[in-house]
Amino acid sequence: MEFINNHPIIDIDKKKEIEFTFDGKSLIGFTGMVISSALFLNNIKVFGHHVKDRSPQGIFCANGQCSQCNVIVDGVSVKACMTLLTEGMTIESCNGLPELPMEDDHVEIKDINITNTDVLVIGGGPAGLSATKVLGENNIDVILVDDKLRLGGKLVLQTHKFFGSQEDVYAGTRGIEIGNILGDIVSNLKSVKIWVNSIVLAIFSDGLVGIIKDADEYILIKPKYLLIATGAREKMLVFPGNTLPGVYGAGAFQTLVNRDVIKAAENVFIVGGGNVGLIAGYHAIQAGINVVGLVEALSQCGGYKVHEDKLKWLGVPIYTNHTVISANGQDKLESITIGKLTDSWDIEPGSERTFACDTLLIAVGLDPVDEFYHKAQQYHMKVWIAGDAQEIAEASAAIFTGKIEALKILKEIGVPITENLEELEDFANIMKAKPPDPVHTEVIGREEGIFPLFHCNQEIPCNPCTSVCPQEQIKTVDDLITQLPYFVDDEDCIGCGKCVAVCPGLAITLIDYRKDKESPVVTFPLELTSEKMEVGRTVMVASNEGDLGEFEVTRARFLKEFPKTQLVSVKLPSEIAKTAIGIKLIKSGYTEAMDLYQQPYTDDDIIVCRCERVSVGEIRKWIRYGVHDFNELKALTKAGMGACGGKTCTSLINRIFREEGIKQEEITPGTKRPLFVEVPMGAFAGIKTKKGGK
Repeated sequence: MEFINNHPIIDIDKKKEIEFTFDGKSLIGFTGMVISSALFLNNIKVFGHHVKDRSPQGIFCANGQCSQCNVIVDGVSVKACMTLLTEGMTIESCNGLPELPMEDDHVEIKDINITNTDVLVIGGGPAGLSATKVLGENNIDVILVDDKLRLGGKLVLQTHKFFGSQEDVYAGTRGIEIGNILGDIVSNLKSVKIWVNSIVLAIFSDGLVGIIKDADEYILIKPKYLLIATGAREKMLVFPGNTLPGVYGAGAFQTLVNRDVIKAAENVFIVGGGNVGLIAGYHAIQAGINVVGLVEALSQCGGYKVHEDKLKWLGVPIYTNHTVISANGQDKLESITIGKLTDSWDIEPGSERTFACDTLLIAVGLDPVDEFYHKAQQYHMKVWIAGDAQEIAEASAAIFTGKIEALKILKEIGVPITENLEELEDFANIMKAKPPDPVHTEVIGREEGIFPLFHCNQEIPCNPCTSVCPQEQIKTVDDLITQLPYFVDDEDCIGCGKCVAVCPGLAITLIDYRKDKESPVVTFPLELTSEKMEVGRTVMVASNEGDLGEFEVTRARFLKEFPKTQLVSVKLPSEIAKTAIGIKLIKSGYTEAMDLYQQPYTDDDIIVCRCERVSVGEIRKWIRYGVHDFNELKALTKAGMGACGGKTCTSLINRIFREEGIKQEEITPGTKRPLFVEVPMGAFAGIKTKKGGK
């Protein structure tokens, strides 16, 4: 592995080297890194082996939700994705539980501090930051807690520009920039305390919330009001090889690539055509990683059409009505096999194809992290919920719902609010709505002057182009945010290019017929290099249907307001000028399928519970035997009893119940774990866990 030394969007800072050891071997990491990223940087993807079957263990979620990346640090099991690397750290593979420490007669037990606050906000992502901003601006005492080393949540991973409106959710601004904007605002609010690198463990029946602060001090908080903005965790699929190192969630990939700027793969394949999968593919290309292909089980991708179009004109094959059949390899992923689905959701015989790749990204949806909300409700606490924890949607919607729930808290406290909550919630529902089917749009017939051409054909909430036009010539029907934009043409377009640069979907081009009607100049947005394109350089121009040919650059520029989106102008024949949607630096190359003998698999070979290595076949056996109680399944199989507390496998087991014809109302839910994550018992006695686990 290696650092990404040149990224079109991310500014790469130099970091100080850190020495550490892994399984006795001296290695080099860098300040600010978590252990998992340092291991990936040193080309280590296997972090240990499972005690049950010696299967290799590696990263999966990179979000603290599972336990696949556990390692032993100074005798203590820790999550590699959540533990900061320190100088001289001794790390060992996790091949089972570490030995218990020797009894210490000199342990000092301390009283646990109880901190009072008006509002406790759990989660420093888009919803939590937005809510804290509203509360803090109204001088409400707030403690904002987040388990990462910096604020922003998933915003830290989002290098693309956001949809929505500029006024409400910073549309046209990149997620990483929005995270910095909101983080700076809340950090300067006098009534707000921010606790990063702090994990909420549990909500107790007496209204107290237990937190490990700064990874070493256990504190209890007594909030009057509680806001849950804990985001979501990624769903998994069950298929042979689904736990091989190299198979992990798209969010984990974005964490490695966009947060820690590590080139975590050479060739990736993506499962899932929602926004998460489509955006992860684009992020991979920006990082110089080859995207072999993307499969989507449905007949069309569920994400925004403009995200899909970006991958298409960049040459990524998208296989709809396909699914992954197996991930192949011994100790790591070496290839994947896909197949076409029939109307009955079976694999069409003879449709199987195998592609070589070192990484498989699973992007098949998200589950809300809402355990704290339900626990607080159970204990009759005054609690609200926002963002993905409330309902899975885009981060722009999370910003908006965070604001709404904060206003509800203000209203409960008795602080007067001027906003109309009903209108705000109506707008939030628009932001959260499933993308509609694309609509047919007519190609504009005009062939004179200069004007923007809009290649978006899906009525999603987005209007930054209407906000940046200095001539105010870009409008939507009835000024509705979900209507497609059009050029009014009351005044001449001045060719500033701001609409091209601001568009989150890279779906606007500027076409100029003023000098040559037969060969107009078309201006495209480019986010694949940070270096200014040289006039005369050859680039490949593409449409959604394929490459249109190679043409020379006539002009390249960066606008001051949009320094990471380069505007590149190319002179094109008039017959293709209006269908051209993007440019790329290399011609599309397609990875050919390979010959690979596929060993027949059974349900006994497919893992559903990653922590305890319980197979689909074992779960099916007991369901068919008549077991419909999750707790009984736990007792019989240990499914859900691992370190993650059933966070990954519960939804998968529910799906197996459905496949076996068992209705949801016939299933007895399992008892939830009292603690959200594993923690040393000494923490509850006030014994600090020092850096490195000592």
